[in-house]
Amino acid sequence: MDGILVARKPAGPTSHDIVGLVRRLAATKRVGHGGTLDPFASGVLPLFLGRATRLVEYHLGDRKGYRATVCFGASSTTDDLEGELTPAEGPPPNRDAVETALATFIGPISQRPPAYSAIKVAGRRAYAMARAGETVDLAPRNVTIDRLEIVDWEERDPARPVAVVDVTCSAGTYIRALARDLGEAVRGAAYLGALSRTASGPFGLDQAVAIDDVRAAAAEGPDRLAALLLPIDAGLDALPELRATDAQVEALTRGQFVRSSSVDVTGDGPIRVRDESGRLVAIATLRDGRLAPDKVLVDASPPAGARG
Repeated sequence: MDGILVARKPAGPTSHDIVGLVRRLAATKRVGHGGTLDPFASGVLPLFLGRATRLVEYHLGDRKGYRATVCFGASSTTDDLEGELTPAEGPPPNRDAVETALATFIGPISQRPPAYSAIKVAGRRAYAMARAGETVDLAPRNVTIDRLEIVDWEERDPARPVAVVDVTCSAGTYIRALARDLGEAVRGAAYLGALSRTASGPFGLDQAVAIDDVRAAAAEGPDRLAALLLPIDAGLDALPELRATDAQVEALTRGQFVRSSSVDVTGDGPIRVRDESGRLVAIATLRDGRLAPDKVLVDASPPAGARG
């Protein structure tokens, strides 16, 4: 059971809950995820099973896409719908004012993470400190917003208009903080009312499998569940790749460096190495002109003459 399951997380359970469920359904402890979603959030949650867990690190910097519902007219202690709300003073913003403010967030920005976040301060989670009534002072972090666009504007309650916004951003961006800062930018207040992740790197909602469908596939047997998985290197098309001979593959699986004129990849980044049949066997890097295995993804062949 090796591969990537692009799950469609529903609102309610935590990302850890979904990981635990898939561990049980797939009968494997080796399951990781590609970026936490808050419990109230839904959408794309890439899950890495078996040997695919060794490639999660190459997805940690993946850009994200979201559809966010920003509610104006009040602030929240948690910057989202789950916190205590405080009505804002002054008139609510109109759509033109919000669109003008959105433009100021495009590009590299400095963002202060929410007090209710999992960031550690002196070994303690910020959200635990905030819940205990302690003041949480988190250092700003640099993030990049590539796209901010209003796709819907609703003002049935004129005092509390709502904007539905599509966001494309760098990894590590807090959409809750973006909603909070947007409210401040229009001289009022706002909080995140709903959130759906529409993309995580190369994985989008069109590939995402509903959790009920994952359960149904598992009930039909391991083969049906395995059919939902993408290859372990799905989404890593930007990494160069090369084909290795059987002898080179055998050397790499034993942790040995390979020197060969067939290694024509340049640079010091990761390289996908496939055998002659096209199977991914390792992630390697070039060191002093030799191919060095960083992650071996197949079992080593037994030594010649070894008995079974």
